[in-house]
Order: sequence, then C-alpha cells, then structure tokens
Amino acid sequence: MERPPSVDALARDLADTGLPHPLLVDVAREAIAAGDVASARDRADSVATALLRPVINATGVLLHTNLGRAPVAVHTEARYTNLELDLASGRRGSRSAHAAALLARAAGAEAALVVNNGAAALLLVLTALANGGDVVVSRGELVEIGGGFRIPEVLAASGARLVEVGTTNRTRLTDYSGVAVDAALILKVHQSNYRMEGFVHSVPVRDLAGLGPAVVADIGSGLLDAACPWLVGGPPPWLRDEPAARQTVAEGAALVTFSGDKLLGGPQAGVIAGRRDLVDRCARHPLARALRPGALVLGALQETALAYLRRDGQAIPFWRMASVSVEELRARAAAMVLGEVVSCQSVPGGGSLPGLTIPSAGVAVGGDHTAALRAHDPPVVARVEDGRTVCDLRAVDPSDDVVLGKALAACVS
Repeated sequence: MERPPSVDALARDLADTGLPHPLLVDVAREAIAAGDVASARDRADSVATALLRPVINATGVLLHTNLGRAPVAVHTEARYTNLELDLASGRRGSRSAHAAALLARAAGAEAALVVNNGAAALLLVLTALANGGDVVVSRGELVEIGGGFRIPEVLAASGARLVEVGTTNRTRLTDYSGVAVDAALILKVHQSNYRMEGFVHSVPVRDLAGLGPAVVADIGSGLLDAACPWLVGGPPPWLRDEPAARQTVAEGAALVTFSGDKLLGGPQAGVIAGRRDLVDRCARHPLARALRPGALVLGALQETALAYLRRDGQAIPFWRMASVSVEELRARAAAMVLGEVVSCQSVPGGGSLPGLTIPSAGVAVGGDHTAALRAHDPPVVARVEDGRTVCDLRAVDPSDDVVLGKALAACVS
C-alpha cells in the first residue's frame, strides 16, 4: 500500500483554500484517518462553507431567522468609543445614553434599556420587577416562540408566579380585575408568530392600564410606530393591526419589550422602553450586566434609531426592501434575461405578521437548483415551487442582481 503523506505536508497542499493552518491540520488528520487522502480538499471546503459568510437571500422571507433576520450594515474602524464615558464631564457614563435614549425618544417613552435579544428583555423585566410576585397573563397569550421559548417557563425562571386568567380564545377585563389587585404585573403578550380568528376576544392595553398594577406589553416584532412616518406613503396595508411601541406606551403600558432585529430592522437586540423608574430598576438588576450587548451592537442600533428619527426609511434595509414596488421588481427580473418573470408572495418572516404576505416578483427556472445555488460563491438561497427554482427579488439587494443572474445561468447551462 502507498504510504500516506504526512499531516503537515497534506495541510500545506491545502493552503490555497485560505483556511488557517491549524484548521487544515485537522482536515488532513481526518482524511488520513479515514484512509481517503483525496477527500481532504472536499473536507476543507466543508469547513469553509460552515463559517459565517454573506449570502444572497432570494427566498422572499425578509426577516429570515436562519439568515440572521434583518440585514444590517456595520462599518467601523478599530477605534475606542465613548461606550461608558460622559465626554462632557469626563466621568463614567451609561450604555443607555446612546442607542437606548434615541429609541426611547422615537417610541415616545421616558427611558429605554437595550439587552442582547427580545427574550432577554422580557426575562429581565420579570426578574427585576416581579420576582416572588404574581404576574397575570391571559391563557390565550401563553405563547411559545422559536427555540422552545415559552412564557410560563420564562416566568418560572424569573421567580415570578404565573396567574392565568380567561380561556384560550376569550379573555375579558373582569377576568383580570378579579385577581389584579395583589399582582406585581399584568403581562400582555402579542401573538406575533400565529393568529387566532373566529370567536375570540382579548383586552387592550388601555383597559388593562386602569386596573392598578403596571402593564408590561411584550409586542415582540418591534414595530416602532404604527403611523410609519419614515415611509413616504405611510404604513403599508400588510401591517394591518400590528401593535407598535409608540402607540402601546401612549395607551398606558408601563413598559414595552421588543426585538431589535425584526420589524425594527436593526441588529439582534432586545429593547425595554417605558417608565423611567421601572427601566432604572431593570438596569440596576445584576442580570442586566449579564444580558448587555457590546459596542458593535449598540453602534448599529444607534444608526438604526437615528434613521428613524430622521424619518429615513430608505436607510433601513428592511424597510427599503419591504417598500419597493412590484413594478420595480418585475423590471429587475426582466433585466436578467433569464428564466421566466413570475409573481411571488414575500413574507415578513422572523415570527412577525403571521399569515400576511407582500406582493413581489422574481425569476423562475425549471428544476430544483437550490443545492447548486447554495454552493455558488457567494451562496444564493432560493426556494422550489411546482418543480421550479424561484428567486424572489424583494429581499435581494439590486447590487446583487448581476451575481444572482450569473449563479442561475451557471445552474441551467
């Protein structure tokens, strides 16, 4: 039998892959141990493919959880920032003086706090404000979101006691008033990833706010303002009755919690906004330090908040994609001169606006080419419908149209 090469020699032969030498050593060892030296390059390609890299999202899902939800541009030099420094006084400052303060202003809230995701925001609020106390929740709002995040389990982890009221489909104000007197909080949870229709009833925040305990509204998806002043034409019809932070605070919620990377269109983060005294209590809790984000996230979130305050929806990639006209998308599809221009139905995604679609357009070619598209550089993620590969252009940046066209041409040639 031919003697296999040394691990180091095989690793050096793979240097052109661009992977660091220690990773190539691992690949070489695996290939030699398997008795298949020829597989080393494929193994190295598999390692490279598994690393984080930019992809073209042609699925039509704007907030694709597997693709990082809202796309955010982050360009920063290797420099220090005034993350926790008050430049005016020279003393220690607060992480909430930047992005959080801007979001509070945009949401019409007294104060805000940013943590690392939406689930963390709710956990911190419950732990800081209701540990050892009762939290009243409608049975119709004991939801589960992705990854097994369940409201009853979050309440248990926070040390609060769950008090269920009403039924799965109907909860009335009298259900709350009977138990709210001694409660620490009333929790209102938006059913952001599913929809109940028919014989249903729920109590709005403005009615719950008059019962006494502070009302915490977890609006989940993160729509900042129902009026959408950052869009020239106002709110699109597919938003319908989606709850928004500004209106929920105005209706009397003591706090609202929501995600930063859904309808807000920013980086992964969780936002707590509302009464200053309650936000301060959350910020002082030891758990807040464990859940705080770093400077890169806060910087990206600050840019997102500034765009909202400028009413510049075009500066927020999610809203730029969501508001482009179908006519423009069809023109882009036709310019590819490849396949068939087709009508599509995009979806917001990311557990937002369940059942709602956004008219769109794209390109379709015969057969299932999704695996080949994913292997392209850069990878293209598309979908298959009726035996055809469909590339919905709503979530594709126009600058990527040429790349997408070349990827499709390579697949069908």
